[in-house]
Amino acid sequence: MRAAVLGSPIGHSLSPCLHRAAYHAMGLDGWSYEAFECDEERLPGLLEQLRPVRGAPGAGDDAWAGLSLTMPLKRAVLPLLDTVSTLAVDVGGANTVVFRDGRAHGDNTDVHGIERALAEAGVPAPRSAAVLGGGATAASALAALRNLGLHSVTLLVRDPARAGETVGVAERLGVALEVETFDKLDLFTRADLVVSTLPGGAADAFAEQLAEVPALFDVVYAPWPTRAAAAVRAAGGIVIGGFEMLLHQAVRQVQLMTGSAGVPIEAMRAAGEAELRRRSAG
Repeated sequence: MRAAVLGSPIGHSLSPCLHRAAYHAMGLDGWSYEAFECDEERLPGLLEQLRPVRGAPGAGDDAWAGLSLTMPLKRAVLPLLDTVSTLAVDVGGANTVVFRDGRAHGDNTDVHGIERALAEAGVPAPRSAAVLGGGATAASALAALRNLGLHSVTLLVRDPARAGETVGVAERLGVALEVETFDKLDLFTRADLVVSTLPGGAADAFAEQLAEVPALFDVVYAPWPTRAAAAVRAAGGIVIGGFEMLLHQAVRQVQLMTGSAGVPIEAMRAAGEAELRRRSAG
């Protein structure tokens, strides 16, 4: 069986390392996992190429079990799928495609990854939270916070006019969203939890302002720690990195693609951490 991660750029992805470690530990020697460079323009053709033909005989090791999706494909894939989970519809993005009986089903495991990462770090259900950034990961963060019982969140973005999709997500989730610009960040650093969904390096400018927050979840995983994470940690706050989110969302993806609940998370964790050390040393 075959699986892959799609995105652009894709060379940095840890997904192949994590999924291959799971297959090895599960004894799935016939399974493979690749990485394909794919942007929004190429996605429809590639998805159609990989989609199994319904009713056709199985293709053995060449059959496709599923796909992981990263930026910029999580939102673009939705109209291309046969079915989509309620959660993926609500957050407006699918990071997982599972092929069954010639049909492509979309799901979202990012929300699970965020929830599990927070729980693993011992972060209690927040009474207040601020999310930095307005993309697909921010939408998943809103869903995770809603699931933790928070129904009012502040979103800080560079341009509120471009946050329309995330505002729509909040409405579907029943979350009251206050949208502010980054220059207002000082007003929200007393929140119980700040979630930065900004790309690597983008939150460095806010490190001094974020230093006093009780808990920071920074979705960046390399290089780690980020300046913001280091500042919060030095001040005694709780810091959660993006690797934990990536690990737990990958565990759920392996469950969905293989149909097995017994996914070896510690083998995946060890493989991912080893790969990050290798890259850092290089």
